[in-house]
Amino acid sequence: MTEFERPGLVRDGVYQHLRRAVLDGEFLPGARLGEVELGHLLGVSRTPIREAIMRLTQDGLLVAEANKGVRVRTLSAREAQDTYTVREELDGLAAALAAQHHTPDDAGSLESALAQLNAAQNTDYREQTRLDLAFHRVIASAAHNAALSDLSRDLEQRIALIKHQTRTYNTHPQTAQQHADIVDAVLRRDPVRAREAARVHVRTFARLVIPELEPDAAPRQHPPPPRRATTAPHPLSGEKK
Repeated sequence: MTEFERPGLVRDGVYQHLRRAVLDGEFLPGARLGEVELGHLLGVSRTPIREAIMRLTQDGLLVAEANKGVRVRTLSAREAQDTYTVREELDGLAAALAAQHHTPDDAGSLESALAQLNAAQNTDYREQTRLDLAFHRVIASAAHNAALSDLSRDLEQRIALIKHQTRTYNTHPQTAQQHADIVDAVLRRDPVRAREAARVHVRTFARLVIPELEPDAAPRQHPPPPRRATTAPHPLSGEKK
């Protein structure tokens, strides 16, 4: 787990740190989180840990279970279907608005985000997921619509959980071209093509992901993330990754 930097307001810092850890896949869906262990790890009392867990539960990232503690939320196939149905419309709108309203700075950020995503290691699903979410976040930002940005942030949480739950890589043969199509349409200020390119991209991944979440789906063998040290760190260690 990445090193915790103590902020001015500890409770807010703990919340943001744990939220980022869940979204980055440092705590995978289904993993149980203990207040005592997290407190020792971050060097804080149980009070800010408890408050952060409550907020993350309200956000829908964690689930509290009677007599079992708290775990990172897992999503069913139906919940994933609902998520991608909304994401198709929202990402399409974001791309269309970005095509109409992006600035030169937005264009540079979008090209940079795409280049970083394309350069990521194919086997590192966590890094691929982080960069993919960042890429779509740049599109939403370029739309310059505050309401859409808020909705996109909430939806991003569900998408992150689904990606970490299925470990569906963003290196599908169609992915790079679909991302390029979205960027090209946005930069050419073609809202109709940008909207459709974004929607096609979402539909592609929905077809890949949802079957894996069906109750009778056969478990897929996922390659382990690339090792960065001779000895793999404990999942809750403070070692930087």
